[in-house]
Amino acid sequence: MGIFKAYDIRGVVPDDLDEALAERIGRATVGALNAGSVLVSRDMRESGVPLSKALVRGLRAAGADVIDAGMTSTPMNYFACGEYGTGASIMVTASHNPSRYNGFKMSGPGASPVSYETGLGEIERRVIEGEFPSAAKPGALEKRDVLADYKAFLGRFKEGIRPGLKVVVDTGNGIEGAFFDALYDDLGLEVTPLYFKPDGSFPNHEPNPLKYENLRDLQAKVRAERADLGIAFDGDADRVAFVDERGEIVSSDLVTALMAPTMLRTEPAGRVVVHDLRSSRAVAEEIRAHGGTPVETRVGHSYMKAVLREREGVFGGELSGHYYFRDAYGCDTGDVAMLVVLGILSKSEAPMSELIRPLRRYCATGEINFEVEDKDGRIEAVARAFADAELSRLDGISVAYPDWWCTVRKSNTEPILRLTLEAASPEARDRGRAAVEAVITAKG
Repeated sequence: MGIFKAYDIRGVVPDDLDEALAERIGRATVGALNAGSVLVSRDMRESGVPLSKALVRGLRAAGADVIDAGMTSTPMNYFACGEYGTGASIMVTASHNPSRYNGFKMSGPGASPVSYETGLGEIERRVIEGEFPSAAKPGALEKRDVLADYKAFLGRFKEGIRPGLKVVVDTGNGIEGAFFDALYDDLGLEVTPLYFKPDGSFPNHEPNPLKYENLRDLQAKVRAERADLGIAFDGDADRVAFVDERGEIVSSDLVTALMAPTMLRTEPAGRVVVHDLRSSRAVAEEIRAHGGTPVETRVGHSYMKAVLREREGVFGGELSGHYYFRDAYGCDTGDVAMLVVLGILSKSEAPMSELIRPLRRYCATGEINFEVEDKDGRIEAVARAFADAELSRLDGISVAYPDWWCTVRKSNTEPILRLTLEAASPEARDRGRAAVEAVITAKG
């Protein structure tokens, strides 16, 4: 079934995912995850209401007790799963995808990650084969508002944030706009809001801060308001991106490097910090410089969270704007990432641009997409073409020379290869990019 992805379930409603299928997924989840209790919540998409109701029916029919938390962000869902000790949680969301999409993000006990290898594949098998638990009676249903508990939880990350900081916040008509004022009215920030009204049709721009065109309004408003910082959340608020006081975009991997000294300050020497393989080399360098151990992982929230837990890391970051925190049940949360960055900015007399400037020591291309039908074949062609380099197959193919390095990865859902390249100089960057692009786009 095409809706079962590497680390979530996602598809077009109702073509790929409808209420009947949602109910079957609910029934299959109970057995596949051995979950006696499940927390369910949803984002602001219109389709989320009937889909979550159907999902709850299926969960209860299979005997699971359900906590229905109503409308939440994805980080709120993860928090509630960990805080209330449910056997699993399901967030009904399609993140930044267009309004016609919806889906489910699954977690296990303690908000542990569930990927295709660790549960989604088994759920898919049970849905296809109709293998569902039989329950003598339906599970119980409890409705619970988690906002107050989540705000109290965020309080532990708010210390030291300077009142009066001027920030522009773009929630992209996503779910964060429903809760931002209530969560942060105690900080004394001077907030200029952009697109705070939750609207699953996303009338202003796609809520995906990884695409820089979606940050243009934020950049312009930061400059117009002479703000200290611009902040952009994605559709379900598990990702966040930043713009400095000049309106310049700060690459998310450099934000990971910026956070490293703060996150490692009170940790024992050698504490692990996780980063994805697309990240700038500056990230690993900053982690080592402040006593930590950098650990590179493949891309994807379920993989990042799994490694963070296995290695007992303190936090981690991805180029996509996901930031993971041990003290947030090892999950990705735009809220905590924002608070950490605000704390760093509050403790410094320098503006954001000056804090980031020393970290911009390499020349990067950003992520470049290529439409490719034979993705595996092109990856093997890259491996052959650069066989004299240091190669890694952690995720796709990574190529490293002394003066430039890159990663070429497959999209999980599209006929696309993604190239991320960095170099010691602009000349080396351009030379390496031209060489790799020639191989990826070669005919035959």
